[in-house]
Amino acid sequence: MKQHIIGLFLPVAILLGSCGTTENGDETSGQGDRFAPGQSAVTDDVSQKNILQIAIASPDHTTLVAGVQAGDLVESLANAGPFTVFAPTNAAFEALPEGTLDDLLKPENKSALRNVLQYHVALSTFTIDNLEDGQILGMANGGNITITKNEDGQVSINGAKVLASVPASNGIVHVIDQVLIPQ
Repeated sequence: MKQHIIGLFLPVAILLGSCGTTENGDETSGQGDRFAPGQSAVTDDVSQKNILQIAIASPDHTTLVAGVQAGDLVESLANAGPFTVFAPTNAAFEALPEGTLDDLLKPENKSALRNVLQYHVALSTFTIDNLEDGQILGMANGGNITITKNEDGQVSINGAKVLASVPASNGIVHVIDQVLIPQ
């Protein structure tokens, strides 16, 4: 009899357990995550930060973050990866010809913005030690970049110098001093 009662209540318990409320009080239906936010909404102060979280936390990458948001690439950079992101600083964006950034951020130029941003992302993790002089990397937009590594170990990507590298839970971020423009 006890097993029969448990058998009746188990499906109900599973159904009710899949429903609930979100952090902001919205009800969930238990119908999968088609309405739920993606991985960018996950908060975790213990684990290593993902590429998106690193960029958001950096005061030197506010322009890059604004571009990622305008290009609807937030969820992409929060995904599991692995990714290598060559992240231009705010100063790198400021060095673009006048009006270039403003034009890229216009809603009607979203595809051009996405093309530029995806030209900064390789779909694998490449640490500085993995990068070799003359190496060509395929980027997320379908283009290629060329690595230059001098005798001192200084790495450049299409002429943009790597200033720092930050490991992430879903890859690595290499901070660069120029914006890479696809051909």
